[in-house]
Amino acid sequence: MFLNDDFPLDNNVAQVILVDDNDRPVGSCEKLEAHQRGLLHRAFSIFIINNKGEMLLQKRAAEKYHSPALWSNACCSHPAPGQNTLAAARIRLQLEMGFSCELTSIGHLLYKHAFDNGLTEHEYDHLILGNYSGDVAPNPIEASDFSWVTLEYLEREFERNGQNYTYWFKMAFPEMKAHIVR
Repeated sequence: MFLNDDFPLDNNVAQVILVDDNDRPVGSCEKLEAHQRGLLHRAFSIFIINNKGEMLLQKRAAEKYHSPALWSNACCSHPAPGQNTLAAARIRLQLEMGFSCELTSIGHLLYKHAFDNGLTEHEYDHLILGNYSGDVAPNPIEASDFSWVTLEYLEREFERNGQNYTYWFKMAFPEMKAHIVR
C-alpha cells in the first residue's frame, strides 16, 4: 500500500538512502537491512513546538522493531530514494500524528547506536522544527500515546528517567533547543 507513488505506508519495508558522512547518496537498500548491517542512511527527526513553548512527544508503538514503547520527538522516519527530505517529513507527520504544519530544517545529527536486539541505527539525521497548536491524532500503528511537555520537564526527565526515551531524541534535543525562540 502506498501513500504516494514512491513512499510506502508500511515504512518497515521501505528503501532508505545510503549516504556518506556528508549526506551524499551512495546507494539504497531495504530499511531493515540498513539497521541490521549498521549502514549509514538518511533520516529525519521532527520536533513540534506549540504556542505555549511545549514540545510534542510521541510514545512509540509497542510493535516497533526497535525502541518500542519509548517516548520520542513528534515523528521520525526516512525519505525514500529520490524523495526530498522535507517532503517526506510532511507526509510522515500527517501519517503518524494526524496533522500538518510548516516545517524548517535546522541542522543535522550524525550518530551510530547499537540496540540490544542486534540492530544498529547509523543515521545522518536531518533535524526539522515546526510550530503547531491544534489537534493531534496519532496513528496507533506508529504511536501509542502523545503528550505536550515543557523543555525544562524534558531535561529533568532525561536525567531521572533517560531509559524511557529514544537514544536519538536525547542526542538531538540540545541542537533542537538552541533553535527555539522564546
